Amino acid sequence: MLNKVATVFGGSGFVGRYIVQRLAKQGWRVKVASRRPNEAMFTQVYGFPGQVTPMLANIRFPKTIEEAIEGSSAVVNCVGILNQIKQQKFDAIHFKAAENIAKISSQMDVDRLIHMSSLGSTIGSPSEYADSKARGEQVVIDNFEEAIIFRPSVIFGNEDEFFNKFASLARLSIVLPLPGGHTQFQPVFVDDVAQAVEKAVIEDIKPGIYELGGPDQLSLKQLIDRMLEIIRRKRLVLAFPAPLFSPVAWIFDMLQFVSGGLVPNQMITRDQLQQLGQDNVVTGAYPTFSELGITPTSMSGELEKYLYSYRPDGQYTAIKESSDAG
Repeated sequence: MLNKVATVFGGSGFVGRYIVQRLAKQGWRVKVASRRPNEAMFTQVYGFPGQVTPMLANIRFPKTIEEAIEGSSAVVNCVGILNQIKQQKFDAIHFKAAENIAKISSQMDVDRLIHMSSLGSTIGSPSEYADSKARGEQVVIDNFEEAIIFRPSVIFGNEDEFFNKFASLARLSIVLPLPGGHTQFQPVFVDDVAQAVEKAVIEDIKPGIYELGGPDQLSLKQLIDRMLEIIRRKRLVLAFPAPLFSPVAWIFDMLQFVSGGLVPNQMITRDQLQQLGQDNVVTGAYPTFSELGITPTSMSGELEKYLYSYRPDGQYTAIKESSDAG
């Protein structure tokens, strides 16, 4: 198997690192393509010396993509952004870069191309994120007909930017206002997504689009309520229609703009408000985890493993609770 090589674009990111780990365990040599390979050095410990190799690749420049793909039989593109800052624009990352990777993968006779998209991707969507993701899917299929595309719902796991963000806010404020609190989600565990990619690389699965949703379908407010139970904090959760947050999102977007990106909008963008106008659940129009032979992981046990640090007593919560009970 060591003669098998895979290139993972975005392999040092939240989802990418789990994909790299799984492929390395399968005995593949993995090239972790990143704009900042020095920040991807930690991935080397996922395999034996020399098996996992971080390398420079900027997905906006075809030449570096060619260098990263050379010699690989499988290519995984899990690069994505949630907020547009400086040159990191939705169109450049989700569409043009996806086109470059797909076109070059085809030209270099790559056997498998796996592309990471997201649920809610719709051409013409009022959300630039959703529109760019959908156009990226189409251009990938146009250039690599046998591509496998995964559309996960919001992804949770130790390094996620969803539950960790809200848990951090809960430590600072007794009130949590939620835009689009009734929007439905099917949170999916990050390693389940990585397992789906692993199967797409090493097994003969049908090409096309797959929708990946977890077993729990809850509204945004219900998700936050569950998170608060886990971190043992009582907060007033107020759900409002997403449009009411437009002035707040505009202010944070303007702060990011006038600072040249030095003060990034890590709260809520106007584009994210557009996304919250649509449910983020599987539609039933495409294959899911079941067709891949994967049983998706429930949130309950996994959230406990990493959100405990946001509890008032942190890792000593169980001791404190047992003491109070006594």
